[in-house]
Amino acid sequence: MSEDQPHLDEEEQREVGERSPPTAKVVHAAVVQQGEDELDRPMASLFWSGVAAGFAIMASVWAEAALRLHVPAELWRDAVAGLGYSLGFLIVILGRMQLFTEHTMVAILPLARAPNRRNFSRVARLWSAVLAGNLAGVAAISALAIYGHVQSQELTGAMLDLSSHLLAKSPTELLLQGIPAGFLIASVAWIRSAADDSSFWIVLALTYPIALCGFTHVVAGGAEGFLLLWSGGAGTGWLVGTFLIPALAGNIIGGTGLFALLAHAQVKAEI
Repeated sequence: MSEDQPHLDEEEQREVGERSPPTAKVVHAAVVQQGEDELDRPMASLFWSGVAAGFAIMASVWAEAALRLHVPAELWRDAVAGLGYSLGFLIVILGRMQLFTEHTMVAILPLARAPNRRNFSRVARLWSAVLAGNLAGVAAISALAIYGHVQSQELTGAMLDLSSHLLAKSPTELLLQGIPAGFLIASVAWIRSAADDSSFWIVLALTYPIALCGFTHVVAGGAEGFLLLWSGGAGTGWLVGTFLIPALAGNIIGGTGLFALLAHAQVKAEI
């Protein structure tokens, strides 16, 4: 202890340790361990967890559309309705389901720490299983929403109206707007490891701006895209070529290329 620091007894020093936030190196190690745990899971578990996340993310569309339907058409309506967008992410992330951009960032850190062929293959395996599961889930639940009439006709109309904003965006816009969305979702795992007693508010605070700013998430936006496909408002070519591929690329750049690699770079010299 340096001379300019106050004298603390053993109990006070322990309390200081308990009140101090974890260092970046500690958070990095915790996230790396999460990544190792996810990479070791069976592929079937990853896929079906991804399917469950795809189903659950539709709650974002239901909630946001319902708020738009019931909130008066004032200037602040979209700001209020955007809160509904966070619902699906809360279910998925707090429920420990596999969501592309969140767990894909976690999986990248073990690869960044030990960039070898084995880890590259493990990451590719996780990415493919989770993305396939997510898209299968949103495709199935959006088909149920359109053909199964599990919500009222008024809510279905509001969901399609909400989804139609994607049609006005070019592939370049979707790619660029996918970058901040990928960054924000990837940051969830990092921040939750540093402050895991506030998970609800962390997820809410990091996902609400995606809706508020009109950013693009490949899975949540995929639910809207498949709604348009099944309702006849868009074709398969638009869904795959104009939306899914650019949004996926943007999310990967933001979540992996920016957040994950920068998060690793800040502690690389210390590990």
